[in-house]
Amino acid sequence: MIKHEMAVESATEAIIESIYEHLINSWNQTNARDFSDLFSENGSMIGFDGSMANGRQEIHVHLSSIFADHIPAKFVSIVKEIRILSPSVGLLRAVVGMTQPGQKQINPKTNAIQSLVVVNEMDHFRIALFQNTPAAFHGRPQLVEQLTEELQQELQQKGIG
Repeated sequence: MIKHEMAVESATEAIIESIYEHLINSWNQTNARDFSDLFSENGSMIGFDGSMANGRQEIHVHLSSIFADHIPAKFVSIVKEIRILSPSVGLLRAVVGMTQPGQKQINPKTNAIQSLVVVNEMDHFRIALFQNTPAAFHGRPQLVEQLTEELQQELQQKGIG
């Protein structure tokens, strides 16, 4: 029984990570529909600047307006943790940096910690909450430098830009 539970948990972790990767790719491809479709009907998103969007449709409208005005910087992400909180709820935590289109340098001012809560709804995991919090590390510039370097290495390995 324990082996079965571990296998299920491992499969669930892979699903959660896949959802997160799809979310990041949707942002990087400026695809508001794909991004918003990953959310539950009443899912919520809290952006880097604190703006909130609630519900799949509002998230779609919010992102569509962002993508219509300009091409945003692209995310470079590193998943740090995935936790199964219950058979139907999971948490993913990641660090991200951003690069402007065509650039190959992480902008330390846009480094963030991202949290993703997913729920299983009718045998499909969907995002209940996505939060993108600035990683300013006030008064601790060494942590900003450390995170930026880690993300810069990830950028070089993935070749995003």
